[in-house]
Amino acid sequence: MKKEYLLTPGPTPLPPQVSLAMAKPIIHHRTPQFQEILKEASRGLKWAFQTANDVFIISSSGTGAMEAAVINLLSCGDTALVVQGGKFGERWTEIAKAYGICPEIINVEWGKAVSPAEISKRLKSNPQIKAVFTTLCETSTGVDNDIQAIAAVVKESSAVLVVDAISGLGAVDLKTDAWGVDVVVAGSQKGFMLPPGLGFICLSSRAWKLVEASKSGRYYLDLRKAKKALDKNDTPFTSSITLIIALNEALKIMQQDGLENIFQRHRIMADATRAAMQALGLELFAPLAASDGVTAAKVPVGIDGEKLVKTMRDTYGVTIAGGQGELKGKVFRIAHMGFITESDIIMGLSCLEKVLTKMGYKFTLGAGIRAAEEVFLK
Repeated sequence: MKKEYLLTPGPTPLPPQVSLAMAKPIIHHRTPQFQEILKEASRGLKWAFQTANDVFIISSSGTGAMEAAVINLLSCGDTALVVQGGKFGERWTEIAKAYGICPEIINVEWGKAVSPAEISKRLKSNPQIKAVFTTLCETSTGVDNDIQAIAAVVKESSAVLVVDAISGLGAVDLKTDAWGVDVVVAGSQKGFMLPPGLGFICLSSRAWKLVEASKSGRYYLDLRKAKKALDKNDTPFTSSITLIIALNEALKIMQQDGLENIFQRHRIMADATRAAMQALGLELFAPLAASDGVTAAKVPVGIDGEKLVKTMRDTYGVTIAGGQGELKGKVFRIAHMGFITESDIIMGLSCLEKVLTKMGYKFTLGAGIRAAEEVFLK
């Protein structure tokens, strides 16, 4: 008999209030009762996105919101600048190619952040670029990009800036309007503390001009339909009723905490996790641009990284994430986003130390836990 601990960068654990909200009897989505919930959730999303613009809810994973961004902004044959520094930067390219968009790619070494100066250089050399696609938190590497600095250079061009904030929003600060970010997409299963199933997207007035001009084929993901419906406090198609009710509950919890307190909590847990990795003699994969949402550490030489993750999960009930793509078996990732607390981090570190010891890795037992606790005690 074992208790399960979820320390992955999506899905993340659910607060009890959110789980209980989903246990309520379902209601119909074309009713005043649901419209009132939708209205409240829409206000909460604007607060979380730090925007005055509408935030549209899509019944999909975050990738659905990414696809909606591509097909609503661009037409077949258009050129987009794509930042590839991990699996999810690559996803922007894959979606663009699927719709005949021509991606100009900035390849960034995995574990490093993109240079805003490089984005500026590319934009100046190719005025045909209509959109810049990047990520806030590249989950596969644990890297945060400097969105504020990127937004500043994109504003000097005619292109719009599109940010995949799926693994960052609700954990890392993103001032959509104040920084001048044109499009932000997010998903429900990360910082919003919900199950997978909802995608979110907001657009600036500058981005809406591209939406109106796009010649891409659109139906379910047509944001013009979404806007027309939201103006009437409705959704264009059948809503994910239960998830939106849960979203409303999660947003209430977040608003009670306040954004600054949320970001500070994530910062502290990230600092504690990284201090623990270093105390155990483990090398951080992204020491110079590490995200407050997830920490990636290199697997020690001689240790089977896939076995490490599998043993923690299947034997002890502590689920962390392994590496993706070229990092498979080479790194492991511990999330500290959403409804993850200090005690969860300590439990995860305790299990990590136990399994590493059993696998033959040499270190001072308890060193990681001690280092994390010292951060928490400050």
